[in-house]
Amino acid sequence: MEGVYWFEGAWRNEPPLVSGPADLGFWSGSSAFDGARAIGGCAPDLEKHCERLIRSALAVGLQPTVTAQDVHRLCIEGLEMLPADRDYYIRPMVFCRGGTLLPETGESVFTLAIFEMPMPSESAGKATLSPFRRPAPDQAPTDSKAGCLYPNSQRARRDAMNRGFNLAAVCDHEGNIAEFSHANLWLAKDGVAITPKPNGTFLDGITKNRVIALLEDAGIAVEQRTVTPADLDAADEIFMTGNQGKVQTVTAWEARELQPGPIFRAARELYAAHVAASRVTSAGSNYRKAVA
Repeated sequence: MEGVYWFEGAWRNEPPLVSGPADLGFWSGSSAFDGARAIGGCAPDLEKHCERLIRSALAVGLQPTVTAQDVHRLCIEGLEMLPADRDYYIRPMVFCRGGTLLPETGESVFTLAIFEMPMPSESAGKATLSPFRRPAPDQAPTDSKAGCLYPNSQRARRDAMNRGFNLAAVCDHEGNIAEFSHANLWLAKDGVAITPKPNGTFLDGITKNRVIALLEDAGIAVEQRTVTPADLDAADEIFMTGNQGKVQTVTAWEARELQPGPIFRAARELYAAHVAASRVTSAGSNYRKAVA
């Protein structure tokens, strides 16, 4: 698999060893990251992912030594070292080196990994309701893409897989549906695309908002509102949006089988068309990237 890695001012061909047991980022989870994609020579919404990294780092008390513009430049630089006809995952990260109880007492370090990851199939598999919930905004840094949030997502996913499912739908602290453990959740009912309204307990995804705009521009009604487990029980379609697979369908909800429906098909095709249409050569670069 192709990959390049930026750390301590230089590019490497192998993942660097970046942390140790004395680092706050290692033993307390003081880290923030983001995930973007390069798809066949195009990096959709890369700028937005770089901006969110900086917001996330600040939200957990880190003090980034790079700007969003610096991160974007390095992402393009790294991508230009790799074959443009493949699919990559782009993961910039800020973590605390050293420190005592607060990340402000240590050094905020930036690293970037770009590695080959083929796009998955359109099917994300079967989903179930998780017994685990998202924390409330006053219980965790839910407004960030912080590393410390992911063990909770992992236990929801693990529980679902142990019960024979692929995906876990997670509720918020009020018992309403927030999202899937690792992606934003959608359903369709009577020709309307529906996704949970952001309430501070989960990330208002970059890909999700891109899909909202694409559907609305295509004349498809979109509602962001409170979603309950009963809504999923009655849904005509269920699908998800996220960085790893962009737009993927759910093939079953609990014991009920589902088929890829017209809203999902429209969302997936519109997103693919957006990426294709956005392949515009950036100034001074041979790498093609999507623009807002």
